[in-house]
Amino acid sequence: MNVQLKKPLCVFDLETTGLDISKDRIVQIAVLKIQPKGDKSELNLIINPEMNISESNAAIHGITNEKAKDAPTFKQVAAQIMEFIGESDLAGYNSNKFDIPVLAEEFLRVDVDFDISKREFVDVQNIFHKMEQRTLIAAYKFYCSKKLENAHDAMSDTIATWEVFEEQLEKYENLEPNISFLADFSRNSANKIIDFAGRLAVNDQDEAIYNFGKHNGKTIEEVSISEPGYYGWMLEANFPRYTKKVLKEEMEKIKSRRKSHTKENFNSKLEQLQNKFKK
Repeated sequence: MNVQLKKPLCVFDLETTGLDISKDRIVQIAVLKIQPKGDKSELNLIINPEMNISESNAAIHGITNEKAKDAPTFKQVAAQIMEFIGESDLAGYNSNKFDIPVLAEEFLRVDVDFDISKREFVDVQNIFHKMEQRTLIAAYKFYCSKKLENAHDAMSDTIATWEVFEEQLEKYENLEPNISFLADFSRNSANKIIDFAGRLAVNDQDEAIYNFGKHNGKTIEEVSISEPGYYGWMLEANFPRYTKKVLKEEMEKIKSRRKSHTKENFNSKLEQLQNKFKK
């Protein structure tokens, strides 16, 4: 095994009803869990998305409404998925942009908090694009000299992603075989993303910033002063639940700091008055 793991790594892939992170749902999740010593286990579930699966999407992944109707809903398997993943780091192909945000949305829909603060996220596609600029099928052929059979079956894609990942570590000497380095290398933004969808990030001063639109690069705190309504607009607009969750948490931190500063200023003035009267 080429990669050095300090804790388990879950390589996973999703098949969904579409590509809208906020609205579309999971129809299949496949997870390959690799332990630090190399032991592997698998989780592969068909899921009833509780919405229509279009013929065009069914043609891609092979999961029809008929096939999914008797499958469990995400709510019914959320605890099983969370238990299987545990505190693992995560990896996938285009996972930072799509699979992880979609999975986070599904967990939040059923009131399960998907904590990202202690995880690393490796996007094998970003490593591949920085090195070779190809697709997963081409990557599998390029790195593994194999033809990817059953493309768009979640477990086939998951296993192929893991094999490509191992070959990348073998091929490129400048790739350090530890998850922290690989997570940092596979990010597709100069800023450290904090919401997966890439709308929010932190700058070099470790301040939460907007990472898109007219306020790109500005801190959430300064925008809350210059345009207070922007925060409310984001909460009402069609942004992923996880983006809104992170934004709310950052705003609570800002409010807490302001309250603390106000109290400190009040105590300082009070102390000045007390000292004045003592004289």
